[in-house]
Amino acid sequence: MRGFLGLPAGVTSIGVTCAVALVLPLAPPATAAAPPGGSPAGAAVPGGTQSLPLAPLGRERTPGAVPERGLYRTGVRHFSLVGVIWDDPDAALRGTVQVRTRSAASGAWSGWQDVETHNEDHGADPATAERSSGRVRGATAPLWVGDSDGVDVRVRADSAPDRAVTDRGRGGDPSPALPSGLRLELVDPGGGTSARTRADSPRALPALSRPGTEPETDRPRAEGEPGAAGGRAPQVKPYIGPRPGIVTRRGWGADESLRERAFVYTTKVKAAFVHHTSTGNNYSCSQAPSVIRGIYRYHVKSMGWRDIGYNFLVDKCGTIYEGRAGGVALAVLGAHTLGFNSNSMGVAVIGSYGSSKPSGAAVTAVAKLTAWKLGLFGADPRGKTYLTSGGGNRYPKGKSVRLNVISGHRDGFATSCPGARLYAKLGSARSSAARYQGR
Repeated sequence: MRGFLGLPAGVTSIGVTCAVALVLPLAPPATAAAPPGGSPAGAAVPGGTQSLPLAPLGRERTPGAVPERGLYRTGVRHFSLVGVIWDDPDAALRGTVQVRTRSAASGAWSGWQDVETHNEDHGADPATAERSSGRVRGATAPLWVGDSDGVDVRVRADSAPDRAVTDRGRGGDPSPALPSGLRLELVDPGGGTSARTRADSPRALPALSRPGTEPETDRPRAEGEPGAAGGRAPQVKPYIGPRPGIVTRRGWGADESLRERAFVYTTKVKAAFVHHTSTGNNYSCSQAPSVIRGIYRYHVKSMGWRDIGYNFLVDKCGTIYEGRAGGVALAVLGAHTLGFNSNSMGVAVIGSYGSSKPSGAAVTAVAKLTAWKLGLFGADPRGKTYLTSGGGNRYPKGKSVRLNVISGHRDGFATSCPGARLYAKLGSARSSAARYQGR
């Protein structure tokens, strides 16, 4: 008996090849130096991560001082994205993280930038294999800083009484403290192919042989989808928006050796959660593939996830990118909204939108993407749906929660994501998505 997606009933995870019987962590690839004269034309340049422990700062040794950690380093290998991680994924960093970096091109130092510390609201649901793998770490959001060769970082615990946390090393007395094992991650996203030229048009789906287009041969296909067994054309369903152009993982240069090889699916896609990446807005649209490669490497190698957490990403120019692997038309289980990853999809707009207004192109792209993807599963973008919480700080595990079909991250978890300015645009995205569906 075959179930949803053409898989045997009850099976939600499959490997790429028959040889993959277990989901095992892969050894990190070595960071190779470029050959003399540079890389061959069209070849991807491997990225890498430098993980540096943070040391106590001098003032921390003063009795009664608030704990501080930091690092100043110049002459490091080039990097473009930074973040801070720690050992316990359940421990929150109650404090501030600030960083400044030195441009590899000009040698000039940037001003101090804040790194978003509240990143525990993203991630796999509790009790899932991805969350309980033993490899997951606590982490800040990543910050895009551009090509850099020097870094100065400072992490300071919050001394406010109402934000004090328990210092387990001192008998459980409440005191300002920082999580153990703080490390600075300097991420080089590596080089990739030009994603801008590989964005497939809405009518390009059947062109399976064109590089960088979807679908590809390393994932299952739903019955009736082009390329599925029998090659039947998809059945026409009501209220499905036109399929938008989507830059595939191959298009943005994903290193597929980083992620776990198996795919995990849920039953359907009942809701879309909109996020922002909190990586800052200091990127050009031509750099968006590099930003995504940096986030991908940070999620997998630094934070210990099986793959990038989001199902899709959207840049400020409105280009849509495939996120987590498994098939853009399928119900791929992501790690984007802690407690509500099952039967949902995560769409992240690249940037920070607490005080910055998202571009109209980005909001339109969210509307077009959700009109198509939600339409495949019969969902009305203006409607409501019920999801069962997997556990979080807003809703207890097992609670059935009524949510907008297009929701912001903050609707499922107590967080500021996707930023006040982007959250304010979700009503417009819902209305536009419904129009694209023909409602």
